[in-house]
Amino acid sequence: MTYLLPPNTRPADSGISKSDKICKETQRSPKQTEGSPRLKANPGAAIALRFQENGHVTLPESQPGKPDNRGDVYVYGTTDPRPDDTLLSIHKVWNSDGTGGDRRGILLSRQNFDDGRCYQINDKPISKERQKKFAHKPNELMGADLWCQQDIALPKKVPTDKPYTLYWVWDWPTAPNVDSGLPKGKAEIYTTCMDVDIVKDRIFQNLNGGDGKKEYVKDQPLENAAIPSQIAELNNGLVIPDKSGGAGKSTFKTVARPSTKVSQNSQGLMPTGASRLSTAPSGSITAPPFSNTTAPFSSRRMSNSGTGTVPTVTQTMAQLDEADGKSQRDRNAPQSSSPRLPAVQRVRWFIVW
Repeated sequence: MTYLLPPNTRPADSGISKSDKICKETQRSPKQTEGSPRLKANPGAAIALRFQENGHVTLPESQPGKPDNRGDVYVYGTTDPRPDDTLLSIHKVWNSDGTGGDRRGILLSRQNFDDGRCYQINDKPISKERQKKFAHKPNELMGADLWCQQDIALPKKVPTDKPYTLYWVWDWPTAPNVDSGLPKGKAEIYTTCMDVDIVKDRIFQNLNGGDGKKEYVKDQPLENAAIPSQIAELNNGLVIPDKSGGAGKSTFKTVARPSTKVSQNSQGLMPTGASRLSTAPSGSITAPPFSNTTAPFSSRRMSNSGTGTVPTVTQTMAQLDEADGKSQRDRNAPQSSSPRLPAVQRVRWFIVW
């Protein structure tokens, strides 16, 4: 599934339209693909979202003008998703306090696309350095590559026995004055949407630290490990990374959030164009294809896979069994996905070409 904003069918410098929906048409209702159940999680649980870097991290020279951090990835959450939700009414409008825009949702996370560990196997310096530093045992899903990830915490007071919707946004601009044909640059944003079933049963009760905090387990296999700095943020408050991969403190908080609030203003507060998005030029994405032969798995709001030079993002969900905490998946999914990290479940997003 591919969802690019602005789409390639529009002029390169057209920017984001007020009418651009945050979810692709096939993802605007909470429908699951048969055989791919929704992730189940408790209020306050941590979830790891994983995606292929596909050369965007290890082959930065293939697309000049892109951010050093390979773009920002955002996750927004809501108990009240709507088919007409637009990108501009949510992205960089909803905040962690739940007071942004129409107040139907919150910002759960903002991270660098490059998590500092992930790599695709190739002979370039970044990949070779990370292969050595972050070696892991190849598995059926990732192969020898190590996927990027974004670790988030669900709101602690989110209602149970109903889905909670996540909007994932990859803001991937190219700077102005890099492409002579695009002096103002061009926005390039990819999104995907998914749901998590919030359940009452304490399926993570043995995975939390004694004080309820999420704790990183050291010396665990990296193919199942979360990112230590991101897990620390789940306890200490959201840190907004800078463009070079460092981090600066923010007033945003990610712990002890209230449930999302509903405002009478269903249209949201529309920001000015200048406050919204970085700009970026066009051009075909030149990252090489992913060499792992594992086929993408389907899940919520699935559509046919796209083709061409833009990413295809699909998802497969893992859920922990209430009795023994073992990973339970549809028959076609690989096993052994849940990490040795308290309260973390994994959602894998495939970015292929």
